Amino acid sequence: MREDVASKIEEIAGRVVGSEGLELVEVEVKGGGAHRLVRISIDKPAGVTHADCELVSQHVGTILDVEDVVPGGRYTLEVSSPGVERKLLKPKDYERFQGKKAKIVLRDPVDGRRTWEGTLAGLAEGRVTLETTPGSSIQLPLDRIEKANLKFEW
Repeated sequence: MREDVASKIEEIAGRVVGSEGLELVEVEVKGGGAHRLVRISIDKPAGVTHADCELVSQHVGTILDVEDVVPGGRYTLEVSSPGVERKLLKPKDYERFQGKKAKIVLRDPVDGRRTWEGTLAGLAEGRVTLETTPGSSIQLPLDRIEKANLKFEW
């Protein structure tokens, strides 16, 4: 049931952010009853502003309430940017952030390791190329990635 609610919210949020020139990064639905949390992450090339989050929150919140999408009608809606260490969720993320540092965790080991860090060097034929050291890279199967995110260099 939670997946049905999440997919409906994702469809609604996708329409709203698309009409505003934003990208829908992720929709999460957590908890239940009075403690249900609907978290929406949005992005745009120049960075997300507070006004962007407020606009999406107002529009999506109104639609969710009018269409009674969330069972029981009690929830907290949170709209934010994905942050500097954003998750890499879609194939296009690996292309968009080429040249950026990333951490990738695999379901099964490749060369004896599940966790890899390096610089994203591209995506081709379902394989992410990660430069682990200057001049040395590894190709990781996209379908074996459990989670991946950008790494912010402090």
